[in-house]
Amino acid sequence: MVVGGRDRRSRGRRLIVRLAVLGVAVGAVWAAGLVRFATQIPDTVAEPDTLTDAIVVLTGGSGRLDAGLELLAGRRAPKLFVSGVYRGVDVTMLLDVSKHSPGDIECCIEIGHSADDTAGNADETAAWMKKGGYRSLRLVTSSYHLARALLEFRLAMPDVTLVPHPVFARTVKQDRWWAWPGTASLIVGEFNKYLLVWPRRAVHGFIGRRTKSVTAP
Repeated sequence: MVVGGRDRRSRGRRLIVRLAVLGVAVGAVWAAGLVRFATQIPDTVAEPDTLTDAIVVLTGGSGRLDAGLELLAGRRAPKLFVSGVYRGVDVTMLLDVSKHSPGDIECCIEIGHSADDTAGNADETAAWMKKGGYRSLRLVTSSYHLARALLEFRLAMPDVTLVPHPVFARTVKQDRWWAWPGTASLIVGEFNKYLLVWPRRAVHGFIGRRTKSVTAP
């Protein structure tokens, strides 16, 4: 009995060591991925003058709407779609909040109310793009959010040309981000959300294929 108890304790210790090693390895990979993710956050707009069929602004971040309106006024695209707008808010109210005069751009703006997260933004915009027959899109969102937004949009509309347009919030300190607790927390959270996109979309796609196969005549 004593020998058997020792064997069990020995196996238990080996298991704990293996789990600890695995945890350290996973943590190291995660940390390396985080550093790479943070260093790839853009600090400039790579294609400021490229023309597209439409511009989309994802609500939720400082300066995004103003950037989209300026791009529309600058004729970077003939249409602007604002995704994830609160229900009850119309184009006139958006322009009033942003301190922009309606001028001749109000007719070129459309808004969507159904999205409440980035995946919803992608799906809502994909439906709008398909309805309008648009094939290229300038995606306007915060710089730290751009990688996840591009991933969601590419999965939702793989045949559409996407031009990234990062917006730089003053409160986000991209230089030496690890030294700023608020920015570090924001980037860590964004990186974790980015990692979750692939498995969630894979499950969503699998369920969609199963549903189609079941309902197909």
